[in-house]
Amino acid sequence: MSETAVVFPGQGSQFAGMGKSLADSFPEAARVFEEADDALGFAISRLCFEGPEDQLRLTENTQPALLTVSIAAYAVLQSRVEAAYVAGHSLGEYSALVAAGSLNFADALRLVKKRGRYMQEAVPAGVGAMAALLKLPEDRLAGVLAEAAQGEIVAAANFNTPEQVVIAGHAGAVNRAIELAKAAGARRAVLLPVSAPFHCPLMKPAQDRLKPDLDATEFRELSIPLVNNWQAREVRTGAEAREGLYQQVPNPVRWTESVRVLIAKGATRFIECGAGGVLSGLIRNIDPSAQTAKFGEAGDAEKVAVNERQ
Repeated sequence: MSETAVVFPGQGSQFAGMGKSLADSFPEAARVFEEADDALGFAISRLCFEGPEDQLRLTENTQPALLTVSIAAYAVLQSRVEAAYVAGHSLGEYSALVAAGSLNFADALRLVKKRGRYMQEAVPAGVGAMAALLKLPEDRLAGVLAEAAQGEIVAAANFNTPEQVVIAGHAGAVNRAIELAKAAGARRAVLLPVSAPFHCPLMKPAQDRLKPDLDATEFRELSIPLVNNWQAREVRTGAEAREGLYQQVPNPVRWTESVRVLIAKGATRFIECGAGGVLSGLIRNIDPSAQTAKFGEAGDAEKVAVNERQ
């Protein structure tokens, strides 16, 4: 049976102007931005619409900004598309849980703002780094990471596609891994412009700080099943949802596996809901037969409507 999975992007999709056309065109999207401003106590809407970019790139601002844009887009999308499954890449899992009715939007905003601050403060600026390794032979990754460590931490952070793995850890170890990966046959190995080394063991202090916040937040049963990052498996209960958000902080995003699980469950169409279109490209790389669409600007509404009629 053909099903639709709605997927939500994480960091790396932020840009000034995101969400503005949605808010200008759809009252339901505008209401989401108003609710976000009220919940956070400052105008996250203005930051999304106008920047400045340096403030938008601060992870404690980036995370609630991207969540807000995704939920504004979903507020418009949900009357047009019935989602059989949801999933989100890293931060996007919070958006997915809001869409699935497990997590209250205002609670999610407050959680991700703290999550961003905890992640930023876990590792001093300049100490950590992340890099993308493209087309490194799969059987060489473990050896590259082990050799690069030299007493420091470097680990796989995102399994984005069969051909793209992101690594994170101490800057020295990441830089050594880049050179070793090139020597081992990687087509490219490049540092990423990030503010912290996400999804690696250096994030353990952030995980510890986030736990009481997660424990104090209500997570309801999911009205739409979610495939999570931590285990790449379907979850339906609030307890599983909370645990997944806790465990994802220092552990890798298993995106390739998650997409394959969704396809195995019958998903043939993926709608990326939020800013940018990064996930659509990753999904097509994982399975070229998957249909993808993005929904993050007012002009995307008609494209999705056309798709529905086909």
